[in-house]
Amino acid sequence: MNSLYFILAAAFFDFSDGFIARALKIKSPMGKQLDSLADVVSFGLAPGIVLFQMMANSFNHNHLILPEYTSFLAFLIPVFSAWRLAKFNIDDKQSFQFRGLPTPACGLFIFSLLPTFSGNMLSPLFPWHDEYYKIITHPAFLLSATLLLSFLLVSNIPLMAFKFKSFSWEKNKIKYVFLIISVLLFILFYFVAVPFILILYIVISFFETVILSKSKKKHEFYSRN
Repeated sequence: MNSLYFILAAAFFDFSDGFIARALKIKSPMGKQLDSLADVVSFGLAPGIVLFQMMANSFNHNHLILPEYTSFLAFLIPVFSAWRLAKFNIDDKQSFQFRGLPTPACGLFIFSLLPTFSGNMLSPLFPWHDEYYKIITHPAFLLSATLLLSFLLVSNIPLMAFKFKSFSWEKNKIKYVFLIISVLLFILFYFVAVPFILILYIVISFFETVILSKSKKKHEFYSRN
């Protein structure tokens, strides 16, 4: 479980380093590359190793007739994480909007499964622990999650980026609403909430980047005419 605390610390520093860099007015190509290298290790390789261990354990307990090397599919996560970060570094359009799932979100999703696997840190308000445990420890779920996360990492799906131009409510209200809901879900359900927060993130991102942007463009078109 110590690995969970380290990934949370990595996520905190990854989120805050941008604020610190802007406050100190420090920006360099070298810093951008080092940031990506750190992300590959923290949110790609480390989650890949954890997922590999979970998959190997799951296959052993479920006695499935699968090749031993099936668990190594977990290392698709670091491979696609590196690919996603390389795309990010050469794409200037991702300054305030992501294309594809951010690596921290992928890593946090995988690490959030650990408490359920170990039976620790579970919310007393979450009554269906046993059913949830059976779902996420099943090889079908872990394999499906691996393939889906790998796809989302390198997809071109527009997703919300938490890079604030300012802290005003009007310009960032969707981000603030998402953060408030996420904190409430986490307080109520602990780490079990993380997969649902990820789904919420994708849904809200779709609402913000697709529906609202189309509505804004339509409004601007009629305003000009």
